Amino acid sequence: MSGTTIGFLGAGKMATALAKGFLRAGLVKPSQLFASDVAKGAIDAFAAETGGTVSASNAATVAAADVLVLAVKPDQVGELLQQLGSALDPARHLIISIAAGVSLARLETAAPGQRFIRVMPNTPALVGASASAYSPGSLATAADTALTRQLLCSVGIAFEVKEKLLDAVTGLSGSGPAYGFIMIEALADGGVAAGLPRAIAQQLAAQTLLGAARMVLETGEHPAALKDAVCSPGGTTIEAVHELEKAGIRAGLIAAVRASAEKSKKLGQS
Repeated sequence: MSGTTIGFLGAGKMATALAKGFLRAGLVKPSQLFASDVAKGAIDAFAAETGGTVSASNAATVAAADVLVLAVKPDQVGELLQQLGSALDPARHLIISIAAGVSLARLETAAPGQRFIRVMPNTPALVGASASAYSPGSLATAADTALTRQLLCSVGIAFEVKEKLLDAVTGLSGSGPAYGFIMIEALADGGVAAGLPRAIAQQLAAQTLLGAARMVLETGEHPAALKDAVCSPGGTTIEAVHELEKAGIRAGLIAAVRASAEKSKKLGQS
């Protein structure tokens, strides 16, 4: 990555999170980062948080970068690629799309001859804890796939999947941080209701979910087995689990993932 330049077409929160994650991992230097966006607030924030070079011109970013991260809204992708036209160089540019729901077929139709890899990352890239999946396009090389994996693994974990599974990834890990934030907030509210100071309750809630996640990842045990180990007979935890089951926590989370995945599919059809 020593000589590779990365340009973000769209400088929103996800683009900034990825760029900061790459910097945090030591994969690139600020001088290797470029970004463009029509929103001045977005490019100002990107520059302030990454030290990268920013512009209101997508053409300037394309000219400066070897790897282009397509980070605009899904409904803007086709028009943007067509506008860039001959500025895109198939021999030079690898285009990594993080636009939810936009298929590789649509990308390759909008910019014939280009090398694409479609990616679904998530915002914990900012702290090196992203969960991502990717699918190479028809013209992407093995080197392109390896580079994409290197980028994503520098900020978390990443899996290559068939493209048809990326909508499911969107519903689970793409949207998933929001589910976790809601759970942390709700747990903290419960702590406050039980008498804890807000600041302590929030720290305990966040650390508890972090610890539970690490136990699943590091022990390799099934979450149900780990849950059972906490539930003593006639104890406090099984009483709490009973209340969660009555509230429909499992059904709610399953429904959330499926709803997000379905929305991703619809975005790809629009």
